[in-house]
Amino acid sequence: MAQTDTAVRSMDAVAARLKSRYAAERRFRALGLGAILLSVAFLAILLGSIVQKGWTGFIQTQVAVAVTFDPQVIDPDGSRDPLALDTADYATLVRNGMAARLAPDADRNARRDLTGMVSTMATEQLRRMVVANPDIIGTTATVWVLASDKIDMVVKGQVPRQLGAAGNALNDRQLGWVAQLEQSGQVRTTFNTTFFTAGDSRAPEQAGIWGAVVGSFFSLAITLLVSFPLGVATAVYLEEFAPHNRWTDLIEVNINNLAAVPSVVFGLLGLAVFLNVFHLPRSSPLAGGLVLALICLPTIIIAGRAALKAVPPSIRQAAAGLGASPLQIVAHHVLPLAMPGMLTGTILGMARALGETAPLLMIGMVAFIVDIPKSPVDPSAVLPVQIYLWAGSPERAFVEKTSAAIMVLLLFLVSMNMVAIVLRKKFERRW
Repeated sequence: MAQTDTAVRSMDAVAARLKSRYAAERRFRALGLGAILLSVAFLAILLGSIVQKGWTGFIQTQVAVAVTFDPQVIDPDGSRDPLALDTADYATLVRNGMAARLAPDADRNARRDLTGMVSTMATEQLRRMVVANPDIIGTTATVWVLASDKIDMVVKGQVPRQLGAAGNALNDRQLGWVAQLEQSGQVRTTFNTTFFTAGDSRAPEQAGIWGAVVGSFFSLAITLLVSFPLGVATAVYLEEFAPHNRWTDLIEVNINNLAAVPSVVFGLLGLAVFLNVFHLPRSSPLAGGLVLALICLPTIIIAGRAALKAVPPSIRQAAAGLGASPLQIVAHHVLPLAMPGMLTGTILGMARALGETAPLLMIGMVAFIVDIPKSPVDPSAVLPVQIYLWAGSPERAFVEKTSAAIMVLLLFLVSMNMVAIVLRKKFERRW
């Protein structure tokens, strides 16, 4: 009887412990699931905020202006001299066209307000029209010109239309003109091609990311050309040929440590070596690409060594048994099998380099660059630095430009990571 009671108590204790263990496991799973859901929620809030602020950056506002190409303003002599056509006062044509529609009896202040409703790009647009077709002089045509950033923000609903509201830089007269133009169908929104084809500008409505995209392309191309061969060669030597001693152990430890070094340290190194010693052009993709290559090298080396270790020893032994030299074993058998893993690591390293800002700021890639770079030695910006510059601009219209540029950068990063995943899935071998 006593033995039975002892067995029952023992079973009860075991059941209690199992119940407690299962409860702890359920709590642990709940905590893990909660952490994941919280992370997803914060990510959704972040992305939602960026999209909500930036999607309007992909559209632009245009205003219809009835422009009279007055010969007395464009070409008083009637000579059709290309220099005269190129330097004519086209701003007066825009201002007269706006005044004729909205305020025929406008005084000087009203005409200044009219000028502030359209972008300064409108004068360049009219100049190109006249230079391309001088026969247009003396005629009147309706021209859709780019609205100013203040009008653009109001039409898109990014700032309130109430006079004096936060972010609204228009006066009551300009707000009335906007309503009048909208009622007459002389305001429209179109796809913002300027955002993808132009360089940086002080005027938000004229600013684009193409210069930064080209600069990023040059920088990443140099980064790939420098870091990939050096990274692969280093990984092959350390894994296949280097003797195992204190020196190689020291090198391996330092490579692993370099992967965790803050990127700004690499920027200081680039400033000290590439600019001050080798005198490379400041704010150029050449210097930026070399700095980013230093950042990518540890990642590529570590990924390359992991890929080489994943190749079964039987591959090496079979090749050696057939009389292949150590170099032939690596070049003809091991390296081709490890290359997919190396490519994956390289793409991930390049994705990290694409999003780096701090090291590029250290080498001067923070300058205001309008021109599109034509070579890796021309002054240039890159996408992360362009975002940094726009984020610090006081104009309200640069807020949507910043968010739109972030969306483009995230698209590039996601695309590069997707390519890495596809390559790994396509070429992955299970031994």
